[in-house]
Amino acid sequence: MGASPSRWDGPVLTALRTPRQLRTEVLGGLVVALALIPEAISFSIIAGVDPRVGLFASFTMAVTIAFTGGRPAMISAATGAVALVIAPVAREHGIDYLVATVLLAGLIQVVLSVAGVARLLRFIRPSVMAGFVNALAILIFLGQLPHLIGVPWLVYPMVAVALVALVGLPKLTTAVPAPLVVIIVLTAVTMVFSLRVPDVGDEGALPTGLPALGLPAVPWNLETLWIIAPFALAMALVGLLESLMTATLVDEVTGTRSDKTREGWGQGLANLVTGFFGGMGGCAMIGQTMVNVKISGARTRISTLLAGVFLLALVVGLGGLVARIPMAALAAVMVVVAAGTVDWGSLAPKTVRRVPVTETAAMLVTVAVTVSTHNLAYGMVAGVLFATAADRLRPRRRDEPARPPDPVGARP
Repeated sequence: MGASPSRWDGPVLTALRTPRQLRTEVLGGLVVALALIPEAISFSIIAGVDPRVGLFASFTMAVTIAFTGGRPAMISAATGAVALVIAPVAREHGIDYLVATVLLAGLIQVVLSVAGVARLLRFIRPSVMAGFVNALAILIFLGQLPHLIGVPWLVYPMVAVALVALVGLPKLTTAVPAPLVVIIVLTAVTMVFSLRVPDVGDEGALPTGLPALGLPAVPWNLETLWIIAPFALAMALVGLLESLMTATLVDEVTGTRSDKTREGWGQGLANLVTGFFGGMGGCAMIGQTMVNVKISGARTRISTLLAGVFLLALVVGLGGLVARIPMAALAAVMVVVAAGTVDWGSLAPKTVRRVPVTETAAMLVTVAVTVSTHNLAYGMVAGVLFATAADRLRPRRRDEPARPPDPVGARP
């Protein structure tokens, strides 16, 4: 089901023997951990559970997928898409049924992946992939607006300074990731001068203990299965789709290939482990993955593993300090990530003129549905269906190939 050990262990061993690369992996994991904390808390609120459920889920997902996943350096944790799917379970039946749903979803993901669901990626057109990427960028940006609207005026100069540093610092040095510098400096400034701005502590309470292993207290019968099965299937499909599409994007960014089948069943195992520790489950996170891969320059499983380890250490051991991190710093980081995620080549006038109108329309449909529903799975399905129907109905010239040329353009 997966690749040989040498194929996957080689890059890790190389990084461990190379101080500069190891530093990149360690710092990348630290930056991701800091950015994960407020998002995990926010997704817990969406799911209607205690913030600890989302934070522990992010820890177990990241650590497990570091060993089981098929795409090195990709970050998996609690996500908004999964939170939206399982929120009705927690609201109507309680946390134990939610955990049971996560366990069943993980099992379904393993079965689907072993059955070859990853091969379905070939049906996703380049125009739909471009729409997926651009919709992700929009959602990442929209997710920062609550931290930028209706806030104290001090937030705006802090964000401006952070954006300048995030863009300019990498041109001067790449020894330390720019996001880490921004987070440390702005946190120090707010603490030294006692600035009253929204911080991580305002997002929710941080845990003070470790997650505990156990099983959900639900009746193990057909009635329970009837309740959780629809939500578990939806969670499994959404998680697989987002994870496999994110893996494809990271392949493109890094110029490497990943094992999609291994990534699929790896996600399932990660959700199983998360469920046994009482977490809310999750899948690949495009925003944090781009922070790790594009901004920090990480390339191996070390960064993914350390993101989870640092997350737990920070919230449990240094919760008081982490709570003082200004949200302005984290919002600025994610705004830069959003700008870097956009597939600018697909929006270039020469690309739009070159490809059939139906291909551009498919991209726009994917973006529109994804942004309006805040659900990447809905957007992808709508885009694929539209592109397929339009391709079948559109009359072709005799000299036109059966499949339109790639409209995505070259990504940086």
